[in-house]
Amino acid sequence: MIRKLLVSSIATATALAAAPAALAQNGQQAIEEIQVTSTLRKSAGLADVNAAVSVLGEQELDLINHTHLQESLNRLPGVSIHRNNGQESLVAIRSAVMTGAGACGAFLVAENSIPVRSAGFCNVNEMFDTHSENASSIEVVRGPGSAFWGSNAIHGLINVVLPKAGDAGEIMLEQGPRGSKRIRGSFGKDYGNFKQLLMVNGTDEEGYRDDSGVDQQKVSWLYNYTTKNGATLDGGFTMINLNQETAGYVTGTNSYADSALRATNPNPEAYRDSVNGRVWTTITQQVNDWEVVLTPYFREVNMNFMQHFLPGQPIEDTEQRSLGLQLAAYRTLDNGAEFAMGLDLEDTSGSLKQTQPNPTTGSFFLRNSIPQGKHYDYDVDIQQVAGFVNYEQDLGSGWEISLGLRLENMGYEYDNKMLDGRTDEFGVACRFGCRYNRPADRDDSFTNLSPKLGLSYALNDNHDLQFRVQQGFRAPQATELYRLQNSQTVASLDSVELDSYEISLKGAGDNWNYSASWYFMDKENEILTNSARENLNDSHTAHRGIEFAMGYDISDTLSVQGVVNLAKHTYEKSQLSGGIDINGNDIDTAPNTFGNLRLQWRPTSAILSEVEWVNMGDYYTNPENTADYEGHDILNWRTQYQVNDDLSFYVNVLNVTDEKYAERADWTTFNGDRYFPGQPVRAFFGVTWNYK
Repeated sequence: MIRKLLVSSIATATALAAAPAALAQNGQQAIEEIQVTSTLRKSAGLADVNAAVSVLGEQELDLINHTHLQESLNRLPGVSIHRNNGQESLVAIRSAVMTGAGACGAFLVAENSIPVRSAGFCNVNEMFDTHSENASSIEVVRGPGSAFWGSNAIHGLINVVLPKAGDAGEIMLEQGPRGSKRIRGSFGKDYGNFKQLLMVNGTDEEGYRDDSGVDQQKVSWLYNYTTKNGATLDGGFTMINLNQETAGYVTGTNSYADSALRATNPNPEAYRDSVNGRVWTTITQQVNDWEVVLTPYFREVNMNFMQHFLPGQPIEDTEQRSLGLQLAAYRTLDNGAEFAMGLDLEDTSGSLKQTQPNPTTGSFFLRNSIPQGKHYDYDVDIQQVAGFVNYEQDLGSGWEISLGLRLENMGYEYDNKMLDGRTDEFGVACRFGCRYNRPADRDDSFTNLSPKLGLSYALNDNHDLQFRVQQGFRAPQATELYRLQNSQTVASLDSVELDSYEISLKGAGDNWNYSASWYFMDKENEILTNSARENLNDSHTAHRGIEFAMGYDISDTLSVQGVVNLAKHTYEKSQLSGGIDINGNDIDTAPNTFGNLRLQWRPTSAILSEVEWVNMGDYYTNPENTADYEGHDILNWRTQYQVNDDLSFYVNVLNVTDEKYAERADWTTFNGDRYFPGQPVRAFFGVTWNYK
């Protein structure tokens, strides 16, 4: 039914529509010019938004020229991205680094405000599904998303914003370490009432570790068209292909610092192949006093990879196809308040197959509990329906109020394509009981209500005080519901819920700006896998912290910017792990301190140079808090030289001091300490030709 409604809605909507950069200023003017779309799904001034949102602008992204999104996002308060191998990543936004089958459900990743994955089919590495290398800006909302976002925006939201269609002509060539190469281009034309833009990005990276190369290609085409009746159409498509040789963990205490081990790859056979794409059109039309914004979209994702981290190294093959519709209507009421209401619909058909081509190796128990062959083969249809309202009003005397409410339902229809139960694919039981268990066909439904209250008070022309109380949620992921293990035949799960409370103070002057936030978040019904490998709503956690960001222009040529994060993430329920009650313990991979400091220097209008210090504090690597990683400090240097209006060069040197560190540290009962080693000092040289 929902698919028919989506198709008819899209058809109806379509028928109705028939010079050198200056030194970045840190003051009031710069803040007022920043626009964000991730809070209201339309452009709004950052200074007017009551949300914990940060923006990386085009100039900063051009300076960073990131090869991985981590290099950009970790400059923002509350954000800690751990790079695994290649283009893989694990995300933390006001949280510990989240791992496990459904951990990705804590964060929503979007491009042009369209989620890159279905809410029930997320993947922890899905940031590589965005065309971030050509982005005009990247927005990060910390804490639960607004009423405009539903399931998965529980800890935060990352929205990659692509440039507007129009005149462009730019080519960038980059040479990196070990023969790695990158090309990026933008080609656009303004024809009056029709504009178009083609963007491409290609990467060929050998990889620092053995057998860890990456080939990735991205293309986006954007258009803008204004009809005779005044409707505006903004749309296009993005296609991304990734072929990656994956390097696994190196094991042993401090093995990341061992020169003989850090460049090795214990899993040279591992790989990840991913092809995904989206096509969309945003139709904006003024209807009497309402601004109506309608965005139909189609998404397809195909990913095949080896789960080298599991016994037997099974191959996972997932597919999903989604048809969606975002509808929002905005109006200024007679009392001056801004009112918005809308509807989100999405229908997704997804599938997962897990197959182990080779016999299991290892202990006698593993060989007799993990069979060779097919483990899972199921389809899941997911229907997401949500309605929302948002109200914002100036109350006078410096006070403003923001109210939001979202009601959402996620419905799952699961169809097992194999024999039900805990056997191999032919129905033969394992000697010690097969690890993988396939539940019988079933339907599940999750309904959540998400409110938000925000108050802001203008202390004076330079300083604002904000208060926020809101609730976020995420429905269980399909893998948490249907990829079961051991004796669990039904996962009776509820949605994860998070209550968030925040006080924020922000300000800006002629040559300075700052923001300081204190937050407390209480999360219940968190889904975990217990020692019996059962998926349960059996975890309660608390998240609290202070975030401070600042920028100051020391002189006309020198400026400093920085971020400091103090955080505490703890287990709040008595539960045994490794024979220890972990109630009150720090959540693993949750540093108490991290941040960065950047010093920018522009001696002339043609030269811009930056030195960046990145700090990662120590953190525990297991729930028992008996194993830890000592943290690290990294120094990066970036310089741009503008020859003329058409030609510029840059050099980026990462890890200048050649620090031996771990991108990610972990601990398991079977392997003990294990790490993804960080890369040594490396330099990237690039040239950019802007011929328009």
